[in-house]
Amino acid sequence: MELRQMRYFVRVVELGSMSRAAVDLDVVQSALSQQIGRLEGELATRLLQRSSKGVTPTEAGLAFFQQAQLALRHAQEAARAAQQSRLSGTVSVGLAPTTASVLGLPLMQAVRERYPDVRLHMVESLSGHLGAMLNARQLDLAVLFDTDPGRRWSVTPLLEEKLFLIGARAEGAKAMPAKVNLSDVRSLPLILPSGSHGLRRTLDAALAGNRLRRLSPIEIDSLSMLMDAVRAGLGYTIQPGAALARFAHAPEAFQLSEIADRGVRRLNSLCSLSDDELSPAALAVRVVLADCARALVAERRWAGARASHHEP
Repeated sequence: MELRQMRYFVRVVELGSMSRAAVDLDVVQSALSQQIGRLEGELATRLLQRSSKGVTPTEAGLAFFQQAQLALRHAQEAARAAQQSRLSGTVSVGLAPTTASVLGLPLMQAVRERYPDVRLHMVESLSGHLGAMLNARQLDLAVLFDTDPGRRWSVTPLLEEKLFLIGARAEGAKAMPAKVNLSDVRSLPLILPSGSHGLRRTLDAALAGNRLRRLSPIEIDSLSMLMDAVRAGLGYTIQPGAALARFAHAPEAFQLSEIADRGVRRLNSLCSLSDDELSPAALAVRVVLADCARALVAERRWAGARASHHEP
């Protein structure tokens, strides 16, 4: 027996007409009759007396009508109580610096609007560190670029980002072309994160073993410090467009060339502990995060990003 069948039956009795009830409920009359018939079959008794003037409840139907009204009221009260009960608790979310520069503030605003009693613990770090924190249960959720299928994570692809060769726009600096191939940049002094991080592994894998060995004197595991080094003319980096989101005057400070190699993209995946390890609040924030990311892409507020073709 379904609440829908009870609701249909109660409305038919209240209106005294199958056709009027169908219009009121916005269902086809034949479907309404079918549901009432199934209800009568399940109860093994006739509930309605049909005539040319309409329908009236039988004795059994009248008794069922009274109890059905009560059951529907209880169901409405239960739904209202669930809707009014606010989620609460702390949810830890990890974002890489490039991701945080675009997604961080919209996510915080959306969670506050939808779940004002949920407290966010936001962690900004490079993806390799975030993956380790997720494994150590120090985070509930993280947006990562390198996902190991052997880990017991729940993984949802979110979006793909174009990658760019980024250099300083200094006086006398050589103008960069609109697009370059990844193989052409190996001779440049590159400033990149170390090999434990998702972006670096993506680039090394794209070169099929010809790793990006020609680096400036140091690898830098800090986006702000890395971009400062690039802006100072110490070398070039390869990053998504979001790396420039926090620079108010990025066009005056940097020049970009899109990496033209087919398939060289950074995949952003929403990773979390398994569903049975997440609190209701963390499950809700995971949905909000995915909604925010896809909305930013749809509204063209995430530079160089598109919805992932790997989405289910």
